[in-house]
Amino acid sequence: MRASRLMAMMLLIQQKRTVTAAEVARELEVSVRTVYRDIAALQASGVPLWTESGPGGGIRLVEGWRTTLDGLTGDEAAALFVGGVPSAVADLGLGTVLVAAQTKVIAMLPPELRGRAARLRERFHVDAPGWFDTSAPPAHLAAVSDAVWSGRRLDVSYRRSDRTVSRLLDPLGLVLKAGTWYLVAAHRRQVRTYRVGRIDAATVRAETSWRPDGFDLASWWAASSAEFDRSLLRYRCRVRLSPSALRRLHTAVGALAASQARATASEPDADGWSAVELWTEAEEVAAAQLFTLMNGVEVLEPGSLRATLHTVALEVAAHNA
Repeated sequence: MRASRLMAMMLLIQQKRTVTAAEVARELEVSVRTVYRDIAALQASGVPLWTESGPGGGIRLVEGWRTTLDGLTGDEAAALFVGGVPSAVADLGLGTVLVAAQTKVIAMLPPELRGRAARLRERFHVDAPGWFDTSAPPAHLAAVSDAVWSGRRLDVSYRRSDRTVSRLLDPLGLVLKAGTWYLVAAHRRQVRTYRVGRIDAATVRAETSWRPDGFDLASWWAASSAEFDRSLLRYRCRVRLSPSALRRLHTAVGALAASQARATASEPDADGWSAVELWTEAEEVAAAQLFTLMNGVEVLEPGSLRATLHTVALEVAAHNA
């Protein structure tokens, strides 16, 4: 955390040339005392910073000195943004530029920060896709990625569950979720999500794509994902849960359904159990999920779900008698 703050402070001072400690503190959301401690650390690392008090004073870099971080190419900067996920870098064809970008960043760091960065690379690694995922990247990911990077419109043939359709899209961003690539794009100025693996053909057009004012990919994806999760919860049941089962309900039904259920929990009865209203995808899904809570669950309604759990429990008991 401190290493990234020192990096941000060095680049901020380089950009503004002269800046006050209060301005740096406000920008980095730290105290002025922390700013002065960080200045001392940068000076000890060999960064030629100096401070001047009084009107017109502030924190400055020695004239003519600057980091070499601004020598990054566009592709190298893009690779760094997705560099925490090696498979994503490889899928997008940015493997070699990631190495070049990381090398440039390491080379320009002061000795103290360089050692920190090296330790991070040695000891931390992000592996986003799930286990046993050996699938190749989608066939048209390169064309889709090109349209996203260049901000150009995209003609696609998209395979839906019932039929294949043609769409003229305005690409807004790519998202890698659990090893699967998704394209966020506008069709007739309505933002939607498309699974890249279902694109059967893709052609990048010459014209510039439309982009909504202030569109933020991460915020839109978070809101869209939450709405999708809520749309799946269509089956209602009432269950009685032991204290232990209530605590670990999220491991059975997911965080969203568990959170909604806990909000409806009754006061514990004499045995310490609470009744909750639970929403899941379907009755068969509810049965499979609730069975993982073992002897900590009792279905109150509907009767068909209670009967299913009863039957399965008897079969398991018979198999394990």
